[in-house]
This record gives sequence, structure tokens and C-alpha cells, in this order.
Amino acid sequence: MSTSSEASRQGGAPSDWAWELKQRAELATPRDTARGLFFTSMLESVRTLGNETALARCLEVLEGQQLVPFFNYPIPLLLRLTVTAAEELSVQYGGPEEALRAMGRKATRDFMSSAMGNAVRLLAGGDIKQMLVSMQTLYRMTASYGERRVEWVGPTRGRVIMRHCYMPVAYHEGVLQESMEYLGAKAVRVRGQRMAPLDSTFEFSWE
Repeated sequence: MSTSSEASRQGGAPSDWAWELKQRAELATPRDTARGLFFTSMLESVRTLGNETALARCLEVLEGQQLVPFFNYPIPLLLRLTVTAAEELSVQYGGPEEALRAMGRKATRDFMSSAMGNAVRLLAGGDIKQMLVSMQTLYRMTASYGERRVEWVGPTRGRVIMRHCYMPVAYHEGVLQESMEYLGAKAVRVRGQRMAPLDSTFEFSWE
């Protein structure tokens, strides 16, 4: 476990990324919710470690709630779980940011394998550009908050602009990369940058 994660766990100075998620949680309103799918996907990522202590820490965050994948749950709860899960997965993935990307990728795979994900594939018709054009609609299937739009700078290059979105940049990088690769894109590149507490921009390309 990294020093920053240990400090956060032991009550010392929290790492920058953990502090950022705490700040985002404080900006949330009761109307800001996300599907239970994101929670269950994170728990499954931690469960694969085979570490009962790590899983117990994550379940403790949920305070006994029984999660249903397509029910809605408050975003502050998801952010608290994200901090704990990223800490536990940091060693496996080489740091919290890589852990966040991996969780974003897994959540996307889980979504795409669901009935709702099947509808997305039909909507996109296997076309990567159409899927990206429909970004706002796709996110609205899984979260109540935020605005997303796509700007194109070439046939296979562009940027996604996200406003009022709570999950961290690295997590969304994983989501976007997995989404494009899932539809067959090769040599996908996604690079995100935080512009404001809840706003980010993601440059993307593929071949």
C-alpha cells in the first residue's frame, strides 16, 4: 500500500485524489444519484483480490445496504466506496489512478453486458462515432447528474467535455477507453484533465 493510502487509512493527511473525491461528495445534492451497477462492479473488483479484510472495509462503507444494479443510490456513498476500493486495489494496479481506470473499465464491461448495454449497442449499430455522439444519452442511463458533449477535431479524434460530473478523471478515462475498445476501436488513447471541481475535458483518438 502506498504511503498516501496508509496516511489516509490511519487518519493522517489524505492523498490529493482522496481529498478531491471528498470535496466532490460535499458538492452533491440529494438529486445526484448513480446506478447500483457501479457499486457492485467496484465490490467485485475488490472481491477478486481474495482479501476478506479489503472486502469488509468496502462493505462497511455501505452500512449494510443491499444493492440492486439498476436502482439509484446517492453519489456521496459511491464516492466514499470509490476511495476505499481504490486504496485496496492500489497495490494490484500500481497506484490509485490506475486502480480508478481499471474500475471504470470494469463498470463499462458490466454495463455493456447488461440488457441496457445491449440497447446501447443497437443504438450505436457498432459505430464508435455514433456511440460517442450519444454520450449524454448513455450517461443518463446510469446517472442523474451532469452534462457531456463531444467536439470533433478529425474523423477519429475529438474531446469529451463533462460538466457537473462527480467521478474522478482517471475513472472516466477507463470508461471512455473501454467503451471505444468494446466496439472494436484499436490503439485507443484517452487523456483527461480536470478543469474545475466537477468539470473535466478528455482528449481521445483511435485508429
